[in-house]
Amino acid sequence: MNLKAVLEGLLFVVGDEGLSLKKIEELLNTNEADTKNLLKELVTEYANENRGIKLEILGNKFKLTTKKEHKDYYKKLCDMEKDEGLSQTALEVLAIIAYNQPITRSEIDQTRGVASSHIIRRLLMKDLIMVKDKSDLPGRPNLYGTTDSFLDYFGLSSITDLPAMNINKEVIPEEKDLFNSKYTEDK
Repeated sequence: MNLKAVLEGLLFVVGDEGLSLKKIEELLNTNEADTKNLLKELVTEYANENRGIKLEILGNKFKLTTKKEHKDYYKKLCDMEKDEGLSQTALEVLAIIAYNQPITRSEIDQTRGVASSHIIRRLLMKDLIMVKDKSDLPGRPNLYGTTDSFLDYFGLSSITDLPAMNINKEVIPEEKDLFNSKYTEDK
């Protein structure tokens, strides 16, 4: 197994959260020296001008980040995405935030069953959501909520104007007497 490739994938999956050295050691089942060597190899590979990302230590966590020399292209992308409408996935994440605010990213991911960090970043760029506070949970994750721009976008006066959610309760089928049913076995 190529542990360097696994590490790269892990760093990609966790996104903005990053991974501590100890967490990487636990996940890869490696010692500190081997883990540091893997990280150094990735740093070296990403330093190549042919690569668009780099590995940085931010807040005692290793994170994949973009290179500053490409910032004009990233800004252009952000400006283009601001002008685009909202995808079905973005609307789903936005609804989860609107109806459950304040809410953490992990709670959003848990509700959807898939990672939402990219969608959350896009909604932040579009100024439809914002970081309202920090949670008291371990790691103090961000708590997201909607903005005034969200209200304007959807023509709402306040968050209380959101339509009521009609949650279907689980329908339990009524018991059938199979012995007396209209279906019978052929003899």
